[in-house]
Amino acid sequence: MAEILLLHHVCGLTEGMEVLAGRMRAAGHTVHAPDLFAGATFRTVDEGVAFVNTLGDDVLTSRVDEAASALPADIVYAGVSLGVMSAQRLLGARPGARGALLYEAFISPEWAGPWPDGLPAQVHGMEQDPFFGLEGDLAAAREVSAQHPEVEVFTYPGSVHLFSDASLDSYAPDATELLLERSLAFLERV
Repeated sequence: MAEILLLHHVCGLTEGMEVLAGRMRAAGHTVHAPDLFAGATFRTVDEGVAFVNTLGDDVLTSRVDEAASALPADIVYAGVSLGVMSAQRLLGARPGARGALLYEAFISPEWAGPWPDGLPAQVHGMEQDPFFGLEGDLAAAREVSAQHPEVEVFTYPGSVHLFSDASLDSYAPDATELLLERSLAFLERV
């Protein structure tokens, strides 16, 4: 079974994020889902972005690093949207990861650094998501996958962001079930 660091999205450690972590735990995996916003949660991306802007990058980075420092290096890094930025940063900063699950975002190697050779990963997002599909994340993920076949890219029909969070209006249950099915199969392999 895998040990996972799951980093939440811009709306915080919502009930939907807890559900996602719970589904992985129910399959036998150990999931660490730190609350990087100290209890603050938001209903919309705009509200979350406003909060993150007041929090500042240094505080967020420090909280992520503190959560990761308590864990072994050979874990699976997972992130949803905003959490993907930190997950990808940790892949470069903490060698030895077993894999990565990157939901609804992907950071180009131009910004995140080169993809670690041989590191298996899955990238999931909606094709027309304004943040993932239309902002270039999907194109960057496909480019990395073309160079690293161990990086799988899965797209889902639709145009919403944060579709995997059952507590938000953007929740897409069918896409989330498929995302979880694929993720759990991945976790069995790494």
